[in-house]
Amino acid sequence: MQLRRDLVEAMVEHARRDHPDEACGILAGPEGSGRVERFIPMLNAARSPTYFEFDPTEWLKVHRELSANDEEVVVIYHSHTATPAYPSVTDVRKAGEFAQLLPSPHYVLVSTRDPDEHELRSYTIVDGVITSEPVDIIDPEVSTEV
Repeated sequence: MQLRRDLVEAMVEHARRDHPDEACGILAGPEGSGRVERFIPMLNAARSPTYFEFDPTEWLKVHRELSANDEEVVVIYHSHTATPAYPSVTDVRKAGEFAQLLPSPHYVLVSTRDPDEHELRSYTIVDGVITSEPVDIIDPEVSTEV
């Protein structure tokens, strides 16, 4: 998967800002393109260091905005504050819930357990099966197909 450097930096900054709670949000792009073009940080309604929950009102607003702009969710991201950037059992369960609403999003995890460095990984999670995928961080002027 390709992610623009500015979007990666925005996710990491969001994760650092919300630490010690998990940060969460989405990366969106034109419907059907598989391209990531827009960073949308969201509120972790759980305000928890161990899991995230999109605020239902905010999620509905974002979903309507994406639909009105012919955009879709390409990536769901969140941070892990004390563990590696690998999906937890809760993350896998949530992916099953998202699968009912979204067409095969990618899941990007940012670990902020080390205060000096971050760890960023991407996965697909289909029917409970976690598959790691490489992340190619590119400069903004390069194509961003996933």
